[in-house]
Amino acid sequence: MDTSNFTVTVFGAVGDGLCNDTAAVQSAIDARHAAGGGRVVIPAGGTFRCGTISLRSGIDLHLEAGATLQASPDDATYTVRRQTGGLAGGSPHDDPEPSTMFITAENCHDVSITGQGTIDGGGRFFIQANLGDIHEMTHVRPYTVFLIGCERVTIRDVTVRDAAYWTVRLSGCRSALVDAITIANDLKLPNNDGIDIDTCQRVRITNCDIVTADDGICIKTCQESKEFGECSDVTVTGCTIVSRSAAICIGSEIASPIRNVVVSTCVISDSHRGLALKLSEPGGVHNVLFTDIVVETRFFDSRFWGGGEPIYLSSYPWRGGSGTARNIRFHHILARSENGVLVRSEEPGCISGLVLSDVRVEIDRWSGEPGGFWDLMPHPAGTRVDHETSGIHLERLTDVRLDDCEVVWAQPAGSRDADLEQALTVVDVDDLRTTGFRGESAQL
Repeated sequence: MDTSNFTVTVFGAVGDGLCNDTAAVQSAIDARHAAGGGRVVIPAGGTFRCGTISLRSGIDLHLEAGATLQASPDDATYTVRRQTGGLAGGSPHDDPEPSTMFITAENCHDVSITGQGTIDGGGRFFIQANLGDIHEMTHVRPYTVFLIGCERVTIRDVTVRDAAYWTVRLSGCRSALVDAITIANDLKLPNNDGIDIDTCQRVRITNCDIVTADDGICIKTCQESKEFGECSDVTVTGCTIVSRSAAICIGSEIASPIRNVVVSTCVISDSHRGLALKLSEPGGVHNVLFTDIVVETRFFDSRFWGGGEPIYLSSYPWRGGSGTARNIRFHHILARSENGVLVRSEEPGCISGLVLSDVRVEIDRWSGEPGGFWDLMPHPAGTRVDHETSGIHLERLTDVRLDDCEVVWAQPAGSRDADLEQALTVVDVDDLRTTGFRGESAQL
């Protein structure tokens, strides 16, 4: 096997940020694959504008420090397209036009994207209008990195910026590591999720810094990926996240089971929602642990899903019925937020085995936006519902335990916002056990 690096400029790539370098980069990948696999180098000092780049088994796409691989603004350069549900309410068959791919691979093994360089998703090329706190986008825009059915995947060290759509999506992949990457996206661009783990097994996300408008890290099982089975054995550790939606989310898509997930030692700041489970389809989520996490959440524009909740667990029938959750744990959570913890099911029996242990919630107001609402999206009835604010609200649950939890009102007594009410509200909860709860009504 030839062990030398293949540099894309040797294959004709110009790197001036204007020329279409797709053919040259793809030629380097194909030649390296034919030689037995190895490293393909995007060299420092250039901006290499490309349409679809398809990785092969055994390829390490390596971006040197100072190198940029940039998504093309020309839709015609994207040669791989796939129907997905991300812009069609989760149903790929309702998507009027297939989505495009920038960097992709399908049914490959030993695939990696590494280096200190930058992947530029070109989101700005697909903005149609500036609507204040959110952009209006073209419907067809490229996934930045979308790997499907691959085994032994590594994405390490790179910076990914300005994604036009989901930034890093792994669907049906096995044995994947996403380590120490930086995601720096436009905070007004909808649907630019940071990392989406869709129907994958044995995934580790570590030491990543994510700033994005849509969900920071999302674990889900999409309809178009159901053939790959369940999503299981996922760990998220040591990440810092800013999001205009949910920083860390499980769901909304649950076309097949999600189980055995651990999220630990993360810091969430300046986000619309903190730790979220959205059980919007009939699938089940089992055995999830959130531990040792600092969360700060506030109100943002209502066009992004979220309502300032540090913890949000809901079961609503978005498509075909509610989902279920069993054995969900929140342990050692330190939160400052503009809204309270909301755990709520519209149908009894959907959520059971919930534990909140050593969870401290400080309710404060600093965004200037009014409170007194729940954001229930995705929900067939609409988005925001007027409702008083509790520090922790539990509704239609089974087998719940609160150990050493605390609610604190940051505003001085006598001058608290009128929507702030009870420290703990419990509605139709079967088998609730509390020990060491601390908190009092906001309006004393």
